[in-house]
Amino acid sequence: MSHRRKHLSSQPSGGQQQRVAVVQAVVGDPAIVLADEPTGNLDSRNGTEVMDMLDSLHRGGATICMVTHDPRYAGRAERTVHLFDGRVVGTAGSAATVVAI
Repeated sequence: MSHRRKHLSSQPSGGQQQRVAVVQAVVGDPAIVLADEPTGNLDSRNGTEVMDMLDSLHRGGATICMVTHDPRYAGRAERTVHLFDGRVVGTAGSAATVVAI
């Protein structure tokens, strides 16, 4: 915690800010969640908690569109779309149509 010694108690860390942002995004039971690296600033325990929350929303009927570089979290998706230099280079999972712009 020495790296935070000059921060005020009202100044959350990046990971704390990330967790707050995820909670704000999912409050109100949204039909669609757009999540750009929702676990990017989190340790593995908190990352798993966020993914469990997104899984729960999906089981409840929400569509989750998530960007991640972490294969552990990508592996939890029903469908994955792999991009390289902005182009779709592969897909896996259900046969929904992918449109790249």
